[in-house]
Amino acid sequence: MFVEGKPKIWLRIESLILFSATIAVFSQLRQHWWVYLVLLFVPDIFMVGYIKNSKVGAFFYNLGHSYPAPAVLGLIAWLNNNYFAMAVAAIWFGHIGWDRFFGYGLKYDSGFKETHLGSL
Repeated sequence: MFVEGKPKIWLRIESLILFSATIAVFSQLRQHWWVYLVLLFVPDIFMVGYIKNSKVGAFFYNLGHSYPAPAVLGLIAWLNNNYFAMAVAAIWFGHIGWDRFFGYGLKYDSGFKETHLGSL
């Protein structure tokens, strides 16, 4: 089952807001802007599981494209006053927002093109 209609529009608006918020957070962390640009698409490395099969691929893709991992990284970074790791967590959240805004949702085991936001 996919999200459709107005809820899908709201989810995309939320995603755009998340992406924008990560830019605002990053701007306060005293990092070079090229870091944001270079690291923005690094979470796509989690697609490597699709080399094995769609079930493994979906697991790793969803691991890298859901909020828990960057949230844990951000919390650990904050507790340790590590601005670079906070920046990485912000960028990771930004990547998720960017992807979801463009319709790349969490994957189903059936294949890369089947997401919670619809079929790609």
